[in-house]
Amino acid sequence: MAINDIAPPVRSRRRIISPWSVGALLIGALIALPIISVLAQVFVPSGGAWSHLAATVLPLYLRNSLMLVLLTVSLALAIGVGAGWLIAGFDFKGRGSLQWALMLPMTMPGYVIAYVYFDRMSYAGPFQTTLREVFDWSRGDYWFPQVASLPGAAVLLALVLYPYIYLLTRAAFATQSLHLIEAARALGQTPRGAFFRIALPMARPAMVAGAAFVAMETLADYGTVQHLGVQTLTTGIFRTWFARGEPVAAAQLAAMLIGFVALALFLERFLRGSRRYVGDPAGRSASAARHPLRGWRALLVVTLCVVPILFGFALPVFELLRLTWLVGDPMWGQRFFAFAANSLFLAALAVIVLLVLGLFLGYARRMDGGRVVRATLGIAGIGYAMPGAVIAVGVLLPLSWADRSLDAWMRASFDYSTGLLLTGSYVGLIFAYAVRFLAISLNTVEASLQRIPPSLDDAARGLGSGPARTLMTVHFPLLRGGLLSAAIFIFADVMKELPATLIVRPFNLDTLAIRTYRLASDGRLGEASTSALMIVALGIIPVILLSRAMDEPGGH
Repeated sequence: MAINDIAPPVRSRRRIISPWSVGALLIGALIALPIISVLAQVFVPSGGAWSHLAATVLPLYLRNSLMLVLLTVSLALAIGVGAGWLIAGFDFKGRGSLQWALMLPMTMPGYVIAYVYFDRMSYAGPFQTTLREVFDWSRGDYWFPQVASLPGAAVLLALVLYPYIYLLTRAAFATQSLHLIEAARALGQTPRGAFFRIALPMARPAMVAGAAFVAMETLADYGTVQHLGVQTLTTGIFRTWFARGEPVAAAQLAAMLIGFVALALFLERFLRGSRRYVGDPAGRSASAARHPLRGWRALLVVTLCVVPILFGFALPVFELLRLTWLVGDPMWGQRFFAFAANSLFLAALAVIVLLVLGLFLGYARRMDGGRVVRATLGIAGIGYAMPGAVIAVGVLLPLSWADRSLDAWMRASFDYSTGLLLTGSYVGLIFAYAVRFLAISLNTVEASLQRIPPSLDDAARGLGSGPARTLMTVHFPLLRGGLLSAAIFIFADVMKELPATLIVRPFNLDTLAIRTYRLASDGRLGEASTSALMIVALGIIPVILLSRAMDEPGGH
């Protein structure tokens, strides 16, 4: 009797489309719309422009893009994973300050740090000029590392992007079960062996998510590589579209970039397969028994943690402070603070929208990992690797079509013109941010969900909790660290975002990023230093607060 009562609902559920799939399909359609708008240009004849690109600069674009991503990701992994393990696994004097200070470089825009180091370390800069004066050298008498080069760009990008990896791996290391590490030590493993055999493999989802962020951010970077003269696919898209007036050929370059990112995301998910890396909720976390360090070992660890902070944050900020004191922004005052208010409002709104979307999609994959959900997750990741200007154009195309269609219908039906409701609006700008940065929220949520054992879902279901209630009462508290990490990433990225904001923003809406870039690109670094410092200052406050919140019980 009981079996007959239970069986029919099970068969019925299999025939009903999951609401998670429906929601994911709607989100995926919206996110894919700008990408499809750009890709649709691929099927339009380019008039020989593509053949010219393929025969001249395309091999250079491909080679530089690949090398830049490999170098940047390798350096960021070395810094981020190393710092995450030192902070999570060891106790030493100064650890409390260093754990949040290591996130400070992510508040520094890549194009700003490129301007600062190029200005200071170029041949005509003060550093090399002083060397020539002191040692009576001339050109060719000495060797000096070139900032305006591919390795130079990789080092600078790694310095401001490694916090993506550090924050995720730090949370992963801190929440790992201490029982497993103690068992490895009991079996004869040294601390180093336990790290490479137990801790590092268990942190792989966080490492992969962080490395994916760094790789896609590097592929999409424009300001840094453009100023340092490194020709990549992104600079090629800008140059082909906006300088040469060849949107079709530029769209074909963008399609190639999208294809590479899609292939990378597919390979990562394929290699990961069905393997899961979960913690042990019943066991003590590794952060509960940090290994104490004293003497020269503590000094070495502190030095290793200070180096990326010094070069990725402290030295650039000191130079910006000096320039602000000497020159400063001539618009300092009410007009300048309006730029800051605009940046804060857009960043806060983007954080709320993207966390909601990322949490829904991440939980949809856990509840219903069907083809629709998997395809949506792939689409969400592709958008992050596209240059902001390309996404902006892709957003404007459907929005302007919707505005024209609505205006034509209103004129024909009511003799009333609606004008532009979506184009050049906050809706369009947040839409562009969603396409650009949804991968940050989604990948972070997914990495956090993978550390939650499926047995908790089964226990909640057995107690009568539905999916929504399980999410809010069981998963949400455990996801706190991942959500806070995503909030930091999104806030910092939106504060620094330039191309999409510049193109899609409402009329007369200027942000700190736009102000900084306009002045710095004109060689007025002294005037741009004030707005650049404001971007950094506004990013420091949430970094400190969220980092401390993550150290509370359950936050990590």
